[in-house]
Amino acid sequence: MSRFWSQVARDLTPYVPGEQPKIANLIKLNTNEHPFPPSPRVVEAIRAELGDDGARLRLYPDPNADRLKQAIAARHGVTTREVFVGNGSDEVLAHAFQALLKHDAPILFPDITYSFYPVYCGLYGVDHVAVPLAADFSIDPADYCGQRGPNGKIGGIIFPNPNAPTGCLLALDAIERIAAANSDCIVVVDEAYIDFGGETAIPLTRCHDNLLVIHTLSKSRSLAGLRVGFAVGHADLIEALERVKNSFNSYPLDRLAIVGAVAAIEDEAYFRHCCAAVVASRETLSTDLAGLGFEVLPSAANFIFARHPQRDAGELAGLLRQRGIIVRHFKLPRVDQFLRITIGSDDECRALGNALREILA
Repeated sequence: MSRFWSQVARDLTPYVPGEQPKIANLIKLNTNEHPFPPSPRVVEAIRAELGDDGARLRLYPDPNADRLKQAIAARHGVTTREVFVGNGSDEVLAHAFQALLKHDAPILFPDITYSFYPVYCGLYGVDHVAVPLAADFSIDPADYCGQRGPNGKIGGIIFPNPNAPTGCLLALDAIERIAAANSDCIVVVDEAYIDFGGETAIPLTRCHDNLLVIHTLSKSRSLAGLRVGFAVGHADLIEALERVKNSFNSYPLDRLAIVGAVAAIEDEAYFRHCCAAVVASRETLSTDLAGLGFEVLPSAANFIFARHPQRDAGELAGLLRQRGIIVRHFKLPRVDQFLRITIGSDDECRALGNALREILA
């Protein structure tokens, strides 16, 4: 720690991303990356944008990413004025915290959820209240209907759907109930994993001007390496995000990210095929682990959250690592005996099952 650090830097507890080890022949099931490559159209679009000599890279990209906004708007049946894009959903979330969630009242989010939320609260000076999940680790919509902060107000609500790291899904009618009960504040739904088993809340934005839905192309579109995310909501909400973005970085998405993202969104058949394959692998792995004595939470994501009643989760993670398989272990209250396991390829899932059989035997 340097004497030149600001108080903000001193007080922060940064987010810790999943490990990205540089080990050969590793089965990497810890960061929820897609087991399949992106659509072949993505590679073609990037090659076309580069051209023979890459000369276009000397030019700034479109600051508004209009072509990408048009593709997103067309797919989701909204206008481009209702679409915001950024460098992955994390940047979109960051702008939402600054533009929409920073008020004089605390925001609400689950006590077990995406751990970037409290980090952004610390970075941007946003007070918050962690709402406990139900005993089955689900989000109870009643907990977000009528709850208020110390001054009788709340500054907003944010939660992932499906939730992370649990994978549990909240039904659309529950989301609509939360939005309707909190019409005086913003409700942000983080749908990073929605394409693996849920139904997007984007259509609800037509009748709820306080609802913002955030997506990423890192998961279901296999573009974690390009960093593209977007939000859909009422044009007034999008305008606030644009004001913050243009006061921070007026060129957030590069040329390759824009054309690659457009190609991924437009290849609907490939997208649906890959998502269906992940869902099938998830169900097979869930059944396999249940047969080994694991408690597996119901998941609508590209990962599962599981614990074994007779084996310590940290010990299991260590023994798997010795066998060249890494999974995510969160040393947090209530979930420190769970492992979050990304759905890999069928071969990777089989290898995981075989390793666990060996360990448990």
